[in-house]
This record gives sequence, C-alpha cells and structure tokens, in this order.
Amino acid sequence: MEGNSTHQPVLLFESIHALNIQENGIYIDATFGRGGHSRAILAKLSPKGKLLAIDKDPEAIAVGQILAQQDERFSIIHAPISSLEKIVVGMGWSHKVHGILFDLGVSSPQLDNPGRGFSFLHPGPLDMRMDCENGQSAGEWLAQAEESEISDVLKKYGEERYAQRIARAITNARNTQKLINTQQLAQIISQANPRWEKKKHPATRSFQAIRIFINRELEELYSALEQVKSVLAVRGHLAIISFHSLEDRIVKQFFKKNSQNGNTYLPSYLPITENQQQSPTFQILGKPIVPNLDETTRNPRSRSAKLRVAQKMAHHSP
Repeated sequence: MEGNSTHQPVLLFESIHALNIQENGIYIDATFGRGGHSRAILAKLSPKGKLLAIDKDPEAIAVGQILAQQDERFSIIHAPISSLEKIVVGMGWSHKVHGILFDLGVSSPQLDNPGRGFSFLHPGPLDMRMDCENGQSAGEWLAQAEESEISDVLKKYGEERYAQRIARAITNARNTQKLINTQQLAQIISQANPRWEKKKHPATRSFQAIRIFINRELEELYSALEQVKSVLAVRGHLAIISFHSLEDRIVKQFFKKNSQNGNTYLPSYLPITENQQQSPTFQILGKPIVPNLDETTRNPRSRSAKLRVAQKMAHHSP
C-alpha cells in the first residue's frame, strides 16, 4: 500500500532493513504498487543483483515497465501473487531468492482514482478490481448476489456487525435502481448502519469486505505464503506489511505454524520418530513493527500498518 499523493511507501526504512539485502542477491517485490519499495531495494543492489516485481494492476505494470527499461537489474510481471512459485520456477530461481516483500492491500493511487471504484468518498463506477481487465466487478456481483451471500461476505471479510441489515438494504435498493456508483452504494450502506463508529465512515467495513471478496485477496495470500517456502533460499528473509486484522491474522498464523513456535503444541508423550519430526521452516525475527508517530502524522493511511518478518531456516519439501 502506497502512502499519500506522492506515493510514499509505508514502513520503507523498516521493510528494507528487514530484508537484510545482500548486494548480489535475488529479491522479489511481490506487490509493486508504484515501485517505492522496489527503488529502495535497487539502491542497495550491485550491478549483479536482481529484483523481480509482481503486480496484478495494469497501471502498476505500466509504471514498472518504465523502470525495467531504465534498470536492467529489474523486471516486472503482470500476475497475481498466487502465481509466485510458477514465475520463480520459470526463471530458475527456486530456493535461490534472498528476500521477498509483500505490501498487502489497496494502494493510494488506486484509492485516489475515482475511476477504480475503491473509494466511498468520491463518485466512481462500482468496480473495485485490482486487475480491471479480468474478473467480475463489484457492481456485477452486487447486481445478482443473494442477500445471504452479500451478508456472509460483509461479515467474513469486513467483520461488519450489521451485515444482514446492510445486505437487505442493498438487495431492496437494487429492485428500484441499478447500482452503478460508489457514492450511491455508500449512501445505501450508511442509511442501513444504525450505529456509526467514531472517526470511521459507516461504509468502511462493507467496502473493504466487497473489495477483498472481489479480488480474492485472502485466498491469494494463503496460496502465496505456502509458495514462499519453495521460493526462498535458506536464510532468506520474508517481510510482510499488512493493513487490517484479517490479513495480519493469516500472516501471524502462517509464521507460527511454520516456525519453532508452531511445534510447541505437540504433547511430549506422543510417539514421534526422528523422521517424523520436521525442522521449522522459518524463524520469526522480532515483534511486529508499526509506523512511528512521524510517519503516521505524515501519512494517516499508515496507521494500521504492521510489518512481520521471518527468516527461512530449512529447505522445504512439498
């Protein structure tokens, strides 16, 4: 997620430090955005270093292609993060990547462009797709989804208390009007929400939920995390910036499950042979890192950011 209108990346110093960059190493920026993190990684690489970026947003790819023309150490591929392992295998980099950075969520350029349909603050088409060239838009889904399905999405991906009430309001509204505009949807949600949270727009949770669902963000994250095991070299670093509790919970559970801590729940009396004991894949490096006051003051969107870091300890056998 990029920062503000100048696209300043969140936790830039902290995430680059977390990657422990070796100047001749191979690195992956799995969520290019507008390239702030990528440029900082390139600044630490020698002429022999390599950086691959991935993004599913065609606008991000256009920015990345310009950078690729300027710097032969850099390349970018238009793909979802769930294609990580396939891409790396194609490049002959399996178990050779020294560091991977994930910067999850929606970027400021996406939020600030009304035409993308991510924001409830500006009128725009109900789209919300990260890759606007593929898949079903938010408007298309809301036009035909059952009330129960909409309610489930709002509850699961937005943790919305009034999911059922909002879902009913949406299905009632579409019987009399075509849902085509972000502010139109935001108004329907706001009117259906009986208890507004302080300093939070009543449509925030619902818009987050619909966006995550439309882009399969959590499924993509689950898939990519599993693939990281066969991508990273031993002692390679994995740095992940998340922006809401659902993402962070997935990352936290993945780290715990695949680290030394993940084996502590096994009772000591279980008859486990030496062959059955698996070495932990990762070592968790420190506590989660959050932006300092200076950064949150400059960039309020960074307030919810959380950086988790781990180091690969052993080869992963599928």
